[in-house]
Amino acid sequence: MAVDLLLGLQWGDEGKGKIVDVLTKNYDIIARFQGGPNAGHTLEFDGIKHVLHTIPSGIFHKNALNVVGNGVVIDPVIFKKELDALKKFELDIKSILLISRKAHLILPTHRLLDAASEASKGKAKIGSTLKGIGPTYMDKTGRNGMRIGDLELSNWKEKYRALADKHEAMIDFYDVDIQYDLKDLEEQFCAAVEELKELTFIDSEEFLYQAQKQGKKILAEGAQGSLLDIDFGTYPYVTSSNTTAAGACTGLGVAPNQIGDVKGIFKAYATRVGSGPFPTELFDEDGETMGRVGNEFGATTGRPRRCGWLDLVALKYAVQVNGVTELMMMKGDVLSGFKKLKVATAYKYKGKEITHLPYNIEAENVTPIYKEMNGWAEDLTKMSKVEQFPKALNEYIAFLEKELEVPIKIVSVGPDRTQTIHR
Repeated sequence: MAVDLLLGLQWGDEGKGKIVDVLTKNYDIIARFQGGPNAGHTLEFDGIKHVLHTIPSGIFHKNALNVVGNGVVIDPVIFKKELDALKKFELDIKSILLISRKAHLILPTHRLLDAASEASKGKAKIGSTLKGIGPTYMDKTGRNGMRIGDLELSNWKEKYRALADKHEAMIDFYDVDIQYDLKDLEEQFCAAVEELKELTFIDSEEFLYQAQKQGKKILAEGAQGSLLDIDFGTYPYVTSSNTTAAGACTGLGVAPNQIGDVKGIFKAYATRVGSGPFPTELFDEDGETMGRVGNEFGATTGRPRRCGWLDLVALKYAVQVNGVTELMMMKGDVLSGFKKLKVATAYKYKGKEITHLPYNIEAENVTPIYKEMNGWAEDLTKMSKVEQFPKALNEYIAFLEKELEVPIKIVSVGPDRTQTIHR
């Protein structure tokens, strides 16, 4: 049985958590394949909002197994807080949440290194969430990291100490004023590790291989978005992992020829958190309205998101790199009330008109070329079927499908899992 993928196609915050929650009833296993607590997947049902950072978004479905794959980095302290928040739901966590032994651990000193590195950059900072993600992936590729499987060894504390001491020496190198009490941080870390060790650790690549052989339906859940990919994103303002389809293979141990449908999620407009180029960013009343109506604040950081019109040049690029087979458009309801909508269909790049994403999309090199379309006034949040859609919304969707050459199968008209319309 092939493994289906679900990915964000912009700079993250597309609404992946909600869609995974909606789709989980069709799958036996939900598997996160990259990222860590820098991600924030928001789910809303029964009038309650839930934010998950590392735990897969299928956790509220008792019949689904949730796997944290080897490509994920785990902060035991944040993971413990997530588990504590789930206790009131009386889920059998030990049975439905499985963690790859090959997933890397975020140490307290990784977070301190992150803060020291960002502070040293001054105005050139990349907008890190300061969760220790980058330093953890650096230790992974530098072959210094600690993994979940190490916690089963008798000498794990010695391994921890050696790595933490190395990190402290590196923090001193940055020569910035970072105030911290490492003893207190380590006490929290060790307490959280003991709770983590009560969970089920697995050899995830073997587990998923056997599940495929048994005909189990698997959905691989990505974090962040394709434009934040370490290789294909807007470097250096990117995350430290591969957020594209290829990352699912390395982040779970799934062979490329075992990938099935690739479901790509995008907002009806565009947003970005933190630093980095954003060609269609708005600084006017339209941008302010998108942010206010869309409640555009980072689920992990709380930072306000930058807002702008949909960028089809960047979206086509993400569809191409990922091999997207079906699309899901989120937050169409936020655009209700705009008399006119704009969509960037090309760039003016160094004096020439282009329709592909170039090496550099900084403002001095790129000016978006827009197509203007009619907006709609109707409130979409009360709609429950396609037949209720206003004409202008149908025209917007038809235009995007024609340009992207991929069908839009789902349109989200609100944050609740019930506000999801299948086309």
